[in-house]
Amino acid sequence: MVAPAPLVLSLGDPAGIGPDITLKAWAQRRDLGLPAFLVAGDSGALKARAHQLGLTVPLAETGPEDAAGRFAEALPVMPAGPASTASSGKPDASSAPCVVASLEAALGLVQAGRAAALVTNPLAKSVMYAGGFPFPGHTEFLAARAARPGRPAPHPVMMIWSEQLAVVPATIHLPYADVPGHLTVELLVETGRIVAGDMARRFGLARPRLVFCGLNPHAGEEGTLGTEDEAIVRPAVDALKREGIDARGPLPADTLFHPEARAGYDVAVGMYHDQVLIPAKTLAFHDGVNVTLGLPFIRTSPDHGTAFDIAGTGRANPSSLVAALRLARRLADAESALAVREGHRAAIPA
Repeated sequence: MVAPAPLVLSLGDPAGIGPDITLKAWAQRRDLGLPAFLVAGDSGALKARAHQLGLTVPLAETGPEDAAGRFAEALPVMPAGPASTASSGKPDASSAPCVVASLEAALGLVQAGRAAALVTNPLAKSVMYAGGFPFPGHTEFLAARAARPGRPAPHPVMMIWSEQLAVVPATIHLPYADVPGHLTVELLVETGRIVAGDMARRFGLARPRLVFCGLNPHAGEEGTLGTEDEAIVRPAVDALKREGIDARGPLPADTLFHPEARAGYDVAVGMYHDQVLIPAKTLAFHDGVNVTLGLPFIRTSPDHGTAFDIAGTGRANPSSLVAALRLARRLADAESALAVREGHRAAIPA
């Protein structure tokens, strides 16, 4: 039986905790039953960090075709790009080319079908910007690279997922004063379609249940506490319903996240970042996963940043990366099984 293609993991910022949690995850691979993964990037950075942490982690420079076979005894690494120039805990813009090369190489493997899914370690936007990175972050970079010739880039949607709660912020890294101006019926409808589609295709939910938070307290109290909920959120929800999507809202956000409420939906769509990320990180700080919906490939990531202050100290917790690896494997296997079923159906004569 042919082993499935491995996951591919980008290195992230080499001054942050990406190397730490990568090494720790591999070291616990047997106890945790982790799926095979391959790291794209500078093996020297991993070797140096393992020495700093006192971890015995043998590295095997290899390609994806041999990664699964090597994974049990060594951490597979596919060299990519220049060596890192950063020390742990000391962000350095000169390492931006190393970070980009790792990400480019990892994405290339996924797009070529040589890796099953992409898992990205955290990067620091300030470092990337100083190094000339022209994208706001990982997500926008991946969307741009996913664009087909002559067509616009896909609309990526960030979902924070855990076993306890899945949430999507309709707007992400915006000052709160700018949020109302960016909310439109069109944005919410497109977001809802992508969420419902990916939850059905990749998460196996026959009819995903979506709830939409109101922007204002009490979802606007029928316009007395703000007009956006009646003018924007409600029409978007109504439009999604007309398309056959199970959507409700606008609903008061302050009553959506207790256990009884969470049992009534699959994904909560918030109007701004903290509205839904605060409950998500409160409930699952160590095992939440950042999943990008709307892309033609699977991408997950730990739900945390670079944590420069603890890089190289041994204190970094790999739980979120472990959850991201497990979810990436689960989604890749589900998509592969679906493709097989669709292929069988297409092969049946009409």
